[in-house]
Amino acid sequence: MLFFRNDYGQGCIPEIMEYMNTTNGHSFTGYGMDEICQRAKEAIKKHIPDYDVDVHFIVGGTITNQTIIKACLKPFEAVISCDTGHIATHETGAIEATGHKVIPVNNYAGKINPSDIRKVFDTHMLSYEHMVYPKMVYISNATEYGTVYTFEELKEIRAVCDELGLYLMMDGARLGVALSTVDYTLNDLANLCDVFYIGGTKNGALLGEAVVISNPELKPYFRFVMKQNGAMLAKGWLLGIQFLGLFEHDAFFDYAKHSVALAQKIQSRLQDLGYALFMKSDTNQIFVNVTKEQYQFLSENIDFEIWEKCDDHYVIRFVTSFHTTEDEVNALFTYLSEASVKKE
Repeated sequence: MLFFRNDYGQGCIPEIMEYMNTTNGHSFTGYGMDEICQRAKEAIKKHIPDYDVDVHFIVGGTITNQTIIKACLKPFEAVISCDTGHIATHETGAIEATGHKVIPVNNYAGKINPSDIRKVFDTHMLSYEHMVYPKMVYISNATEYGTVYTFEELKEIRAVCDELGLYLMMDGARLGVALSTVDYTLNDLANLCDVFYIGGTKNGALLGEAVVISNPELKPYFRFVMKQNGAMLAKGWLLGIQFLGLFEHDAFFDYAKHSVALAQKIQSRLQDLGYALFMKSDTNQIFVNVTKEQYQFLSENIDFEIWEKCDDHYVIRFVTSFHTTEDEVNALFTYLSEASVKKE
């Protein structure tokens, strides 16, 4: 069966596995204080030459979001997110479990609108200490719909945050594929965001996210919160290996471009075959409307995810990864062609 369910369903890129094999018999200091982690941090910082950033490695996305927000906010402070944001939909109330409210606003193709940020802030100021204080804006890039913020959109959000005294946090679980489609860089993100993270799990690593903190206010004691939150891995060098493999020779960017290129071929082919896209994607997640009969046929041959169930059709998602091949995409095209003539 063809696999297009997600971008974390396979192991890791060869560059990481090579490091895993060559370091397996070595001994290292624990908790991320080893030389592998230091080399990995420097490899990332080479892409952020203009700013003094702290880098920390954490195992996965949910605990990364939870740790960052817990470290940045006071107990009475809240985070603004669009209603499709990962912290608002797919993290089982992890942020609320730390005592911080997530304030959802409408999404626009998966993105947050600066005017909605201002509206939330102004509304909460009316009652002031009787309501949680919105202190952070959370955005995902790429978004949960595969869309990407433009440079201008990010600057507009940054301007509102500066005006209102809010932190800007970027969830970069799929930052690799986002950066492969835009004209800004990690260096630019260090300027625009107070804190962001670089996703490894969904871009060819076995596991791991790299937190990048640029705001000096947020740097002190972050490791204390990591430890308290269960986010500090004893065998920390295993996380360092992931990002050394991704960044020492820029494999991170190469594999992201690979997955986006194949996904965009799929999206174009779907349109050529007459399928209706649920939403046009810029990256490696492709969303399409199919009839129930088409779904039944495709699901017998392809592993993918149902995104929404509607009365007369399904929205399904295809995702490419570092592991996806041209042959697999061509095989997918065959099934899509056969299914395109099936109607209910």
